[in-house]
Amino acid sequence: MNLKKKININKFTLIWLVLFSVFIILILWLSTIFYYRYSYEMYQVKNMNQIANKILNIKEGSLNKQLESLAYKNEVCMEVLWNDGNVSSYNTLMVGCELNSNNNEIIRLQNEFLKSNDTTQTYRIKSHEYQAYAYLYGIKTNLGSIYLYSPLKDLSEVSKVLQSQLIFITILAVVIASIIAYFLSKKLTNPILEITNKARNLGKGNYKQTYEESGIKEIDELASVLKNTQDELVKTDELRRDLMANVSHDLKTPLTMIKAYAEMVRDLTYQDDEKRINNCNVIMNETDRLNLLVNDILDLSKLEADVKELEITKYDLVKEVKEIIKRYEIIKETENYNFVLEMPNKAMVIADKNKLNQVIYNLINNAINHTGKDKTVTIRLSKKDNEYLFEVIDTGKGISEEEIPLIWNKYYKSEKKHQRNVVGTGIGLSIVKSILEKHQFKYGVSSKENKGSNFYFYIKSVK
Repeated sequence: MNLKKKININKFTLIWLVLFSVFIILILWLSTIFYYRYSYEMYQVKNMNQIANKILNIKEGSLNKQLESLAYKNEVCMEVLWNDGNVSSYNTLMVGCELNSNNNEIIRLQNEFLKSNDTTQTYRIKSHEYQAYAYLYGIKTNLGSIYLYSPLKDLSEVSKVLQSQLIFITILAVVIASIIAYFLSKKLTNPILEITNKARNLGKGNYKQTYEESGIKEIDELASVLKNTQDELVKTDELRRDLMANVSHDLKTPLTMIKAYAEMVRDLTYQDDEKRINNCNVIMNETDRLNLLVNDILDLSKLEADVKELEITKYDLVKEVKEIIKRYEIIKETENYNFVLEMPNKAMVIADKNKLNQVIYNLINNAINHTGKDKTVTIRLSKKDNEYLFEVIDTGKGISEEEIPLIWNKYYKSEKKHQRNVVGTGIGLSIVKSILEKHQFKYGVSSKENKGSNFYFYIKSVK
């Protein structure tokens, strides 16, 4: 028993869409909490780099005015330590600015920068007065050193606003994902459930099912496969009934004959030696027909079940064919059948002798049952390069092109009337097909209506 818990497609779709939405929202949360602050600080650093470049390109004549303009426009405070010892300050009254505030940390960093060989340097410091972080940017010029101070704004309030918005977006996303999952799962499950029910009905033998397109490629392909399966099941069921009817008829006819002649011997001819012997011969012949029918059905079942491997041996095919023809002496004498043999004196081949004899026997039986009024059957064996071509030719009504692919089917029955089924059971070609395919021999039939048929197969020759 499979104890693994199963889930329907509605729940499956809902769960995965909700998980996907939560995953996307989680990424937004992380980017808001961490990346937003990081990107803000990187922007401040980039901004001060741009201010530094502008400062380095300022002309000496308008230095103070331009430094003051840069400080106010970019919301930074600025302190200049000139080489002559003077100090100039710009925008130092800005909220959060700690230049000129005797901040020991800033003084220490300024001295460190002056002693270094760097032209520019950035320091991230913490403001003790405002409990916030800021950037101190040092620039060395020919006229002195310039320090830019940019306090970092407290983003906690902004983060709270964004987080509250994200909570709303999260709830909205989950609701939307649930609605989409519901309708999407309905779109998927309805045609699948419909196909499931129709497949279940097929299993119960109800073959009158119709299939409509859903607009989903994979589901429509599944419906198409199920439709083809249904068509094949209908054909198989019809052919199965035909087989049962044929086998029943083939069983009933000899049984009726056996019973009739047995009653005749018992009641009428038991004292007449000649008639009694003739009647007993009929009973024996009909018994042989019954035995042949049962054996053919068993042989076909064994071949399809592949219960026995091939027993490959080297032997003379001509010798075997001549031995098989001897079995038909009785119908040559009683029914005036004519067997024409066209073959060399010897033909060595490799195959399963017993099974290939079944092939030849069934092909000859088929030719006998379908040959024309001249009752002629030609058996031909000819050399083709390194293989032999074996042919059994009749002079009957032939086979239409539409029927040729179907005649090898074990259930197929031609609607054409033919000679009485003197020998065989009607499933001989199915046995032929199974054996030749097991040997991997090329085989086929060429036929024209009202001009007879030629059944053939190729077999490799050996020395």
